[in-house]
This record gives sequence, structure tokens and C-alpha cells, in this order.
Amino acid sequence: MLPTIRQLQYLKLLAEHRAFGKAAEAAHVTQPTLSAGIQELERTLGAPVVDRARSGVILTAVGEAALARAHVILGEAEALVEAARNAGHPLTGRFRLGVIPTVAPFLLPRALPVLRARFPKLRLFLREDLTQRLIALLKAGQLDAALIALPFDMTGLAHAHVSDDELLAALPANHPLAAERETPLAALEGEDLILLEDGHCLRDHTLSACGLRPPKATGDDEAFAATSLPTLVQMVGSGLGVTFLPAMAVDAGLTESAPVVVRHVKAEHPSREIVVAWRAGSSRAAEGRLLAETLRAA
Repeated sequence: MLPTIRQLQYLKLLAEHRAFGKAAEAAHVTQPTLSAGIQELERTLGAPVVDRARSGVILTAVGEAALARAHVILGEAEALVEAARNAGHPLTGRFRLGVIPTVAPFLLPRALPVLRARFPKLRLFLREDLTQRLIALLKAGQLDAALIALPFDMTGLAHAHVSDDELLAALPANHPLAAERETPLAALEGEDLILLEDGHCLRDHTLSACGLRPPKATGDDEAFAATSLPTLVQMVGSGLGVTFLPAMAVDAGLTESAPVVVRHVKAEHPSREIVVAWRAGSSRAAEGRLLAETLRAA
């Protein structure tokens, strides 16, 4: 005997609301009905999935493990229903897309009008977050696809190419190298390098593509880091150091309001690859490829 979709939905709602009454209300059933469903799930699994405490419902270790798998199963079930409803009509209905913050504000403004015009029945739900968290949501079935940058560990995922995004050197406007048309990497080795903080894949892409070492603290001073690209540009414009910016951000006008100059880098392929990624074997794979194709043309 296997758990039912309904029982997994009850478990998911119980984990969200931490109370049987509120979970039952969200499921549009009576509390005894939801309780009976959870009890049947526990009999099927052979172990309790929840503990009842004064502070509310607490999931057991078995419950937490079941919930993680329930997210994947429910996500696939929802995708199956969407695919059946929209058979022959790709990118129709709900589509949950994750986007990393170093892509979202620069690609989406020109891509969304194209998507709306080409797929008027598409209901696009966007989630902006760091790559690692988007991948976790993707694998858990809580996203249908994610717009991310490579290289990244793509185990269990498939992807389609959107574009190659060149990495450009950004210098204070009064920097001696600002007069050069291209910036040799060797000339930047002694400079104070400012990057995004740990967790942003652009930081790793920059270090890898340009063969650089991570900035290190000197003495009692901590190495500078920024939480966003606009902040990074302002730090460079203030003369705190140099950095590398994605070409799509520069093309979108990121550096226009700061005293910063941008130059091509003398290096072999200093770039990152923008892709649409989805779970390997997902029923939304064809739509992921179509989305990538549309974004390429945007």
C-alpha cells in the first residue's frame, strides 16, 4: 500500500500551518477528515509523522523525510496536470521560474514583453534567489525551471543555452588603466578586488574565468564585498577597488550613474553561460527548451 496524493497534501499543509484545524481549513475538509488521513499515512509508513505539542504540531524525523519527498511528488503531480491540460499548447497556464539576482533585473525587462506577446495565456510566477537555493527548490518540485549561470553543479538537472555573458573589468574613472581600450589581467593583480559576497555564483564565475584568487583581508582590515551589483558599482566608483561586471548588466545601464569605466579583459573567454535549467526527466522539459529559445531571441 502506498501513500495517496491527498495524504501527502495533508502532510504538506500540516507542516505549513502547524495546527490540524488550520491545515484542515486550508484543505477545505473537516479536522477529523484530515486527522484520519494523517493517521492512515502513518499506518502506511509504519511510523508517526507528527508529534502534538502545546506549541503546535511538530514533524518527526520520519515526517520531515516524508515531507521532502512529498514536495517532489506533489510538484510532479501538479506538472502532470498542467501538461495534460495544456497538451499542444506549451507555456500555457502556471509556470514557476526562478531567476538569479545578477540576471533578473537585466534580462527580464526585455524578455517579459516578448513572452507575454508570444504566450498570452502564460501565468508566469517569478522567484529571485541565489543559485543554490533555486536549485534546491527546483529539485524539490517547487519550481518548474530556473534561469541561472554556469558553471555550476548540474547533477540531476538538464538545461538549454540562452547566451554567453562576457565579464568586463570595471575601474574607477580616474584609474590609470582607464585610458586603455583593454585591461590585461596581469595589470589587475595588485589592485584591490571587490566582488559580491559569498553565495553569489558570479563571484565564483569571476574568479574561475579570470584565474584570480579570492580577495583576502590585510591585517585587521576585512576584504570588501558587496551584496548586489549596484552596490558593487558604487564601491568601485568611490575608488575602493576594481571589479568585474557581466556585460548584460552594463548593457542595461548599470554603470551609467557612477564614475566608472568598463573595459574588455585580455583573457581567454572571460564569460559565464546563461541557461534555463529543469529537473532531468521533468514533464516541463519541452517548455524549458522553448523558454530558452524565446529568451535567446529577446
